Amino acid sequence: MTENSLDTAGRSAAADQVSGARAAASAPEKIGAAVVDGPSGVAQPPSGGGRAPRPTLGRRAAGVADSLWRPALVLVAFFVAWWFVAAREYVPNYLVPTPGQVWTTMTGQWSELARHTMVTLYETVLGFVLAAALGLATAVAIAYSRTLDKALYPIVLFAQVIPKIAIAPLLVVWFGLGLTPKIILAVLIAFFPVVISGVAGLRSTDPELLDLSATMGAGPWRTFRKIRFPNALPHLMAGLKVAVTLAVVGAVVGEFVGASEGLGYVLLLANGNLDAPLLFADLILMSAIGIVLFVLVEIAEALLIPWHASRRAGVSLTTS
Repeated sequence: MTENSLDTAGRSAAADQVSGARAAASAPEKIGAAVVDGPSGVAQPPSGGGRAPRPTLGRRAAGVADSLWRPALVLVAFFVAWWFVAAREYVPNYLVPTPGQVWTTMTGQWSELARHTMVTLYETVLGFVLAAALGLATAVAIAYSRTLDKALYPIVLFAQVIPKIAIAPLLVVWFGLGLTPKIILAVLIAFFPVVISGVAGLRSTDPELLDLSATMGAGPWRTFRKIRFPNALPHLMAGLKVAVTLAVVGAVVGEFVGASEGLGYVLLLANGNLDAPLLFADLILMSAIGIVLFVLVEIAEALLIPWHASRRAGVSLTTS
C-alpha cells in the first residue's frame, strides 16, 4: 500500500465526515472549483485551465480587514465606555482608572512589566507544550486500548475536577518557589481539553476506512499516521485552542500562591497596594499573552488542516 493512497484515503474520509453528502439540485451548483450542470450532471471545469485562481494579496488583505473590523468596533466601544465611566468618576478612580492612567503606568514601568511578562509567557508556553504532548499520548493510549481506556479515563476525569488552586500550595511545598510548580499547574489545567478532544478525534475515524487500510496491508503506525491522526486533527486543534488559554490561567494561579516574579505576582502587589492602574495594565498583558498564543494555534490549524470545512472560504454556517 503506497503512502499517497493512504494520504488520499485519509483526507477524503475526513472531508466526507465534515461536509457530508450533498444532493445534486436541478439548478447548476458549484462544487469546489467545478460547476455541475443540473440536467446533464456533468462537471464543467472552471475557465482557467481546471484550477481556481489563487486569491491576490489585495483580496487577502480585504478578507483580513473584513474579519477584524467587527471585533475592533466592539473593542473601541468598550474603551469609550470605560473612558466615559472613569472620566465622569461614576466609579472612583482608585477602583476604575482611566485608560490614560493605565497607559501612563504601562509605559512608565514597561521594563519591569516586560520582565514579568516574559516569565509568565515562558511558564505558559512550556506548560502548554508539555500538556499537548502528554495529552496526545494519553488520548492515543485511551483510543487504542480498551484496558487503558477503563483504567486512565476515570483518573483523568478525577484529576480534572480537583480545584487546581487547592493543590497549588502543595506543589509549592514539594517543588519550592521556582518555575516548576507554575509549569506543573499550567500542564494540569491544559491537559484535560487535549485528552478529550484527542480521544474524540481518534474515535471518529470511519471504521470502514480502517478495515480498508488493514485489507490493503497497512500496519497500525501507518494507519495512524495517514488516516487516524489527520482525521483527528480538527478535534485536536479545537482542544489545543482551549488548552492554550487555560495554560495562562495555570501559570498565573501558580504565581498567586508563591512567586517573586511574573504577572500573577505583580497582580498581588497591585491589589495589596490598591494600585488600580498597575492592576489594569497587568490584566491587559495577561490577556495579550492568551490572545497571541491563541492566534498562533489558529495559524497552525490553518496550515495543518486547510481542507477542513471551517477553513474553506465561502462555507455557509446557516441553512437559510
